Amino acid sequence: MEKRSFLIFLISIFFITSCKEHHEQKTEEVAFVVTSPIQRDTVIYREYVCQIQSHQHIELRALEKGYLQNIYVNEGQFVKKGQLMFRVMPLIYQAETEKSEAEVNFAKIEYQNTKKLADSNIVSKNELALAKAKLDKAQAELSLAKAHLAFTEIRAPFDGIMDRFQVRLGSLIDEGELLSTLADNSKMWVYFNVPESEYLDYITGKKSDNNTEVKLQMANHKIFDQKGIVETIEADFNNETGNIAFRATFSNPKRILRHGETGNILMPVPLKKAIIIPQKSTFDVLDKKFVYVVDSNNVLRARQITIAQEMPHVYVVASGLSPNDKILAEGLGKVKNNERIKYSFVPFDKELLDLNNLHAE
Repeated sequence: MEKRSFLIFLISIFFITSCKEHHEQKTEEVAFVVTSPIQRDTVIYREYVCQIQSHQHIELRALEKGYLQNIYVNEGQFVKKGQLMFRVMPLIYQAETEKSEAEVNFAKIEYQNTKKLADSNIVSKNELALAKAKLDKAQAELSLAKAHLAFTEIRAPFDGIMDRFQVRLGSLIDEGELLSTLADNSKMWVYFNVPESEYLDYITGKKSDNNTEVKLQMANHKIFDQKGIVETIEADFNNETGNIAFRATFSNPKRILRHGETGNILMPVPLKKAIIIPQKSTFDVLDKKFVYVVDSNNVLRARQITIAQEMPHVYVVASGLSPNDKILAEGLGKVKNNERIKYSFVPFDKELLDLNNLHAE
């Protein structure tokens, strides 16, 4: 009898404890947070892959044939406009210049002597004119010789950064042979392709002649510290891709950007009365997004939505919700469709503030 009474006592304790735990779990299960979408004007950013180029990027080529006698700069060096960079062996052109200078001096003396005789009426004016013509010819040949001599020196046409050398000191180079390239990176041209539909949205939504400001996301996913201006749109669409090329110009005072880099252009698109919800209130079924909408009877109804844009912590909803809907904000994994719940309502502005604080921490 004593054993039987003890067994009944244990079963009673277990039953009471289980009921208490079940009651506590039930209490926890109904503690859900519900919020509503907010509707406000906002700006989203469309992203385009881009190519970054220097606004001046040229090839440096030899103007004369000969041996590369001197290299005065180094690869990657910043050079100033007019700075001497290369010199091709100038011996022949130097000799031609000296010869032309001697002929100019001879023609000048001959002209001066002829002029004295002409002034004394010893020779005719025709002989004076012939002497003057010889002097002019000699001076022209000297100018040509100096031009050839100058061709042996390659100087920087603008401030810029040297690229890799294509030749080495002492190389025999031909006329027109590539020596290196020079890039002026003070200002960068960034090219990106825009689909036809988005081009039409851009061009029809533009309310003034003011150029659009854009951002540049570099290859390390950081935003470049200067804003760019969309200055140019090409004339024709590419029939194969259906895209048209835009060009944005970025100031590059710290010379961070280099010719040939890649990145992403972020173009702002203003949205009027956009519907915004927290990302954590959505769930995926295959490739579709859903939210739980709380109806007037506090029953959860799964509803499909479409996303217009993803932003930090939130989605901009294209369709499927209105500002008057109530959606489940937390605990999506603890409920199922058509389930009745109890909840506490939290305005989305407070939810958004909590999300931003969590991100900052």
